[in-house]
Amino acid sequence: MDRAALLGLSRLCALWAALLALFPCGSQGNWMWLGIASFGVPEKLGCANLPLNSRQKELCKRKPYLLPSICEGARLGIQECRSQFRYERWNCLVAAAAPPDASPLFGYELSSGTKETAFIYAVMAAGLVHSVTRSCSAGNMTECSCDTTLQNDGSASEGWHWGGCSDDVQYGMWFSRKFLDFPIRNTTGKESKVLLAMNLHNNEAGRQAVAKLMSLECRCHGVSGSCAVKTCWKTMSSFEKIGRLLKDKYENSVQISDKIKRKMHRREKDQRKIPIHKDDLLYVNKSPNYCVEDKKLGIPGTQGRECNRTSEGADGCNLLCCGRGYNTHVVRHVERCECKFIWCCYVRCRRCESMTDVHTCK
Repeated sequence: MDRAALLGLSRLCALWAALLALFPCGSQGNWMWLGIASFGVPEKLGCANLPLNSRQKELCKRKPYLLPSICEGARLGIQECRSQFRYERWNCLVAAAAPPDASPLFGYELSSGTKETAFIYAVMAAGLVHSVTRSCSAGNMTECSCDTTLQNDGSASEGWHWGGCSDDVQYGMWFSRKFLDFPIRNTTGKESKVLLAMNLHNNEAGRQAVAKLMSLECRCHGVSGSCAVKTCWKTMSSFEKIGRLLKDKYENSVQISDKIKRKMHRREKDQRKIPIHKDDLLYVNKSPNYCVEDKKLGIPGTQGRECNRTSEGADGCNLLCCGRGYNTHVVRHVERCECKFIWCCYVRCRRCESMTDVHTCK
């Protein structure tokens, strides 16, 4: 074997070692790991070697062109979860890379059955709907494009008609259900059935959030900029807006009974006649204490977290530090300032220093 072939083989081995470290074989079908994969790595690995369950691998093999959208959906969900909870005691911490024991990306929270579990499943399902639908509208796939059901219609009396490219959110929701929803009948054990039913419901709640926030956009046509006729189309809201809606659902989530018969019902007996809506977030177990470190559950606690001394909100030192108090230290910032262009040809700047108080939880 010549030197070039040996070099190529060594590089291939190094690539596979890196890929296996990122996507271990025992990752129990946890597709969420795709959200932190380096660009292009999942495509190089191929569907058979990704952290997917058997149903997901089969769907991936039949529709390999959707793999970039799946990765983007996972990335969107992770990013929005971290954004919405960045100032909370639980700040949606995710692993930086696959650990040796191949635990879930979100650790304990993914299987705890808490409000945090509910939000994770909802936002990840919503992210998948959003990315797949956006890819359809962009013309990246042959089997879906714009929503054709809204074309050649409208209201002549009101001076508008459907046009443009409406986002086909129904296709995105269909694919999300096909990819994520696992039949309850395939599980054993009372507890696993309750948690699976809860996760399936929260998946759908995430999808409903995307559909609920579809908005109408119009463009005017007419002489000299008048709006005699409008062309309108439906488009998805920004994922940040969808994340805010799901965060509100999280704040008002519903605790359900850990016993399931034909359908889920509220835990409190005096509330069981109140119906559960398909866009509600559901949880079974109360959240643990995120204030203090729990190595067994992988909870880091809030010690050392930066807080806002003047805020009364979740990011305030009083709430974030759980009443333990906070430390204050001064941080010195040095930067270039008052820059001027000198003819010819360089830029002259002053060196400015500033001092900032930083507060961290004890």
